[in-house]
Amino acid sequence: MQWMTLFKKEMLENWRNKKWVWFPLVIILLSILDPISSYYMPQIIDSVGGLPDGTVLELPDYTPPEVVIMSLGQLSSLGVLVIVLMSMGTIAGERKSGVAELVLVKPVSYKNYVTAKWASLILLVWISLFLGLFVGWYYINILFGDLTFLHLLQITFFYGLWLTLVVTLVIFYNTWIKTPGLVAFLTIATIMIMSLITQVFGHFLDWSPNKLSNHIFESLMTDQASTDLIATGSVTIFISVLLLVASIYCFRIRSRV
Repeated sequence: MQWMTLFKKEMLENWRNKKWVWFPLVIILLSILDPISSYYMPQIIDSVGGLPDGTVLELPDYTPPEVVIMSLGQLSSLGVLVIVLMSMGTIAGERKSGVAELVLVKPVSYKNYVTAKWASLILLVWISLFLGLFVGWYYINILFGDLTFLHLLQITFFYGLWLTLVVTLVIFYNTWIKTPGLVAFLTIATIMIMSLITQVFGHFLDWSPNKLSNHIFESLMTDQASTDLIATGSVTIFISVLLLVASIYCFRIRSRV
């Protein structure tokens, strides 16, 4: 009952802050940006004056999996940035303002406090991701070819695991640091370091969470969920769980300091 009360409080706060309005719209925009712009690129070029005489522009014929990866690329850059900025003050802001101390004066569990905030963000991110990819899937089917609804669900599930890891990482730094700006910086820096390590030691890190998009593409091309995709998803879940447990422990320690 206590957890559900805290969860409802977070959901109501997210609604009052319009996160349930603007965040899904941002994800939808990022999801359809590449499919639409790639298909209408010749018309876009003509509308801004065209190319110099004699210039020939040959655009490749994109397949649905290639267009999906374009959309995931936008979500992996701008989408992740928006998620980090949206959630960087989830706990850090309340700790800095003293609201967290007022809540924890009551018999509120540290675990319930952290996981309720985490769950409210996860629900917002997953629903927004599905809406964004669903609208993108609609345009891909119209403009580039057939992509089954089952493929859409597969993409949403496995890419949602990556965004879950991002949210959990933000929550972890929230429990450690009181400055939201520093939380955002450390989260983005951590993601960049993970990406760099994956690129340098890619042959040894086939199951790195940063490779989820690559494995999703491979699975779409072969029309079956590969072992690497399932293993990478499992590793991502495991890391997210560890980070969430560490967040609860860190929040308990830091709140007593």
